[in-house]
Amino acid sequence: MRNLAPFVRRPLALTPLIDVIFLLLLFFMLTSTFSTFGEIELSNTQKGSGTVDTAIERYFVQLGTERLTLNGQPTTLDDLASSIEAGQVLVSLDADTTAQRLVDLLHRIRARDGLDVLVLE
Repeated sequence: MRNLAPFVRRPLALTPLIDVIFLLLLFFMLTSTFSTFGEIELSNTQKGSGTVDTAIERYFVQLGTERLTLNGQPTTLDDLASSIEAGQVLVSLDADTTAQRLVDLLHRIRARDGLDVLVLE
């Protein structure tokens, strides 16, 4: 037996679609970061003749995830910033060094005037 009732089209409900859009919007808002990133200059090369008339104080910093040494002596980030004066800082990175650890180090020593920071590969 055949159904002889006319086909009635029901109106399309947009409420579930709007709910899904708001859930997606909420998800993306909660998972994104709204912090601003600072820019740190890594190289400060200058033109020169290659000969230096005055002696430049050089500091050698070795940086790892668990290790921080200044001229071979273990130190902390707070002590490092206070013990470096004007001069040149050479930063050597271990294989396990994270980018955040390097940024923390550069942030601590960039406030010093007269420092030339060079990150070695």
